[in-house]
Amino acid sequence: MLDKITYTFSARIWQHNSSSGWFFVSLPAGISEEIRANLRWQEEGWGRMKATARINDHSWNTSIWYDKKEGAYLLPIKQEVRRINLLKQSDLVDVAIYV
Repeated sequence: MLDKITYTFSARIWQHNSSSGWFFVSLPAGISEEIRANLRWQEEGWGRMKATARINDHSWNTSIWYDKKEGAYLLPIKQEVRRINLLKQSDLVDVAIYV
């Protein structure tokens, strides 16, 4: 990913307790702090920042969202990504984020 900053980390998949049941991984605090300090100007609305994500060999265009309560960015894991990679809640995944 040319002209993009790459962050890699491992995190567990969790499901939001709302009726929509979205699945996420939380970016680690240190990475979230670095992104927020240096790239906050790229946020659009409600702390949303465009990004590209990769799990295993599957990459997709997405956004990360800053959650003030958690003090971290959240990456939604689409159903297609979970299906292709055979992922479920609580699985530990290796993630790359390009912002």
